[in-house]
Amino acid sequence: MNRTEEWTVRVDLSEDHGTTKAEAVLDTGTAKLTGHGVARCSPQDPDVPTIGDELAASRAMRDVAGQLMSVADRELGQAGAGPGDGPVPPPYAWSDATA
Repeated sequence: MNRTEEWTVRVDLSEDHGTTKAEAVLDTGTAKLTGHGVARCSPQDPDVPTIGDELAASRAMRDVAGQLMSVADRELGQAGAGPGDGPVPPPYAWSDATA
C-alpha cells in the first residue's frame, strides 16, 4: 500500500513574568490533539526567553506524543494487534525500524 499524508503541528507560546506556556496542536485532518507545556525561570537564573520557549514547547509536544501513543495503543487493541495479556512496554506491533 502506498499513501501520503500530511499532518500539521502548531505551537503557540506565551511568556509572562518568567513563566512560558506552550500549546501544541496536532491536526491529522480527521482529529486534533492538544498538548500543554510550562517552563519557569528560576529567580537566580538569567532570563533567556529562548530556553523557556524550547522547554515549554518540548513539553507540550511530549504531551501530544503521549496522547497519540494512547490512541495508537487503543486502536491496535481494537484491531487485535495489541498485547495479549496485560500491558507490554513498547515497542510492539510496528517498531521504529520499520516505520
